[in-house]
Amino acid sequence: MGSVVDATNNMGSVVDATNNMGSVVDATNKEANGSAQTNKNVKVVFVLGGPGSGKGTQCANIVEHFGYTHLSAGDLLRAEIKSGSENGTMIQNMIKEGKIVPSEVTIKLLQRAIEEKENDKFLIDGFPRNEENRAAFESVTGIEPEFVLFFDCSEEEMERRLLNRNQGREDDNIETIRKRFNVYMESSLPVIEYYDAKGKVRKIDAAKPIEEVFEAVKAIFTPASEKVAA
Repeated sequence: MGSVVDATNNMGSVVDATNNMGSVVDATNKEANGSAQTNKNVKVVFVLGGPGSGKGTQCANIVEHFGYTHLSAGDLLRAEIKSGSENGTMIQNMIKEGKIVPSEVTIKLLQRAIEEKENDKFLIDGFPRNEENRAAFESVTGIEPEFVLFFDCSEEEMERRLLNRNQGREDDNIETIRKRFNVYMESSLPVIEYYDAKGKVRKIDAAKPIEEVFEAVKAIFTPASEKVAA
């Protein structure tokens, strides 16, 4: 998802580290209509998987077949920067300076998107990226995910897919890919373990062909009543 999202990887005590970080949070709070927890009754599914696991493709299929709205934390951050808003400018400056974007900023953008959309079913893609994200999301929005869709794929398979996608400077790509995978393993797996302990993880074997993966996804998203009827 690029450096914007990478900048959200290790969010911890840095949130309080500088004054202008506080002002970013303040600006985002104002823009979220002053609401604290989300007022809508919504169904949220977190979509997690390593780089190259194919979750983006499957999110598009879920949107098309099951009517969910797809929200990407990285896309929302990029859109906020592109909008030229005061908040977007501050986010951009923090990233340029190598500072961490506080998770509350990303969460408020997600919350605002949830409030603004007509829909009540959301796929949140690539978030939470770590335990701090997860705890902050539930605390700020009051939303606990219906379940976590986890695209499980070996490092070797993800590496193969990404190299096929980015042909050219393979040595650089391999190094970058492995770095991204290590970050994902360190930060996202504790989130998956947390929700797994609560019985909320739906694991998909993402190494299979796209069509087979979507059959497994459909089985998860199809209501039990429809399965019986079928």
